[in-house]
Amino acid sequence: MARRSLLEEELAAVTETGLYKSEEAFLTDAVNTLLAARPDIREAVACRLYEKEVFSLGRAAEWSGLSIEEMKESLHHHGIRRESTETPEEIEAAARRTAQAAGRTSS
Repeated sequence: MARRSLLEEELAAVTETGLYKSEEAFLTDAVNTLLAARPDIREAVACRLYEKEVFSLGRAAEWSGLSIEEMKESLHHHGIRRESTETPEEIEAAARRTAQAAGRTSS
């Protein structure tokens, strides 16, 4: 029988403690904690998800905590070509949500 790696043993132990219902729940919490602590990683991941067409420009900006313009700059910095399939209204709505989430507006 193949021996489990230390990481597999640690993940199993986390679940065995009863603090998390599954390894997936723990990993989700761990990744969210890492992304909150490392906005640079969050930005890079948002760029990659945009490039893979998982995120729209507005969703990538919202998810990363950047403005639309900052997200455009980040995509350019990462060498990712931008092709917009969103309407101007969708982009504006995403920009408003991002600004509100960042506490930049009063409404």
